[in-house]
Order: sequence, then C-alpha cells, then structure tokens
Amino acid sequence: MTDSAEKKSNLKMEGEGSREGSRRFQDAQHEFAETGDVEGKAKEAAKALEGDEAAELEKARKASADGETAA
Repeated sequence: MTDSAEKKSNLKMEGEGSREGSRRFQDAQHEFAETGDVEGKAKEAAKALEGDEAAELEKARKASADGETAA
C-alpha cells in the first residue's frame, strides 16, 4: 500500500480479516434490518430470481454453497 493510500484509510492492518471492518458491516446490517426497506429488497430479489438473471444467480448460489466464487 502506498503512503497516500494508507493516509486515506483509517483501518489498521489486522492480518486475516478486519475486526473493525466486520463490526462496521454488522452494524450496517442491523441498521438496515431495523430501518431499511427489507420487504422491498426481498421483492426485488424474488423478481431477479424469476427474471433474466435467474441462471446466473443460481450458478452463483451453487458456487457459494460449495465454498467457491462463481466465475
């Protein structure tokens, strides 16, 4: 990482994963669950599963279930 990149980020290097990053993600997830448009996003996801993206989403789901990344 360059000096300028390090100055832009206030996250410390923590090895495998980032506790601070994980905490921020978890906090954002809780906030969305409490105040976000959860029902709207669920409908959007269901629509995507029935639309043109269905095959690609199923491929990604299967890869994820196998611990892989869909290419």
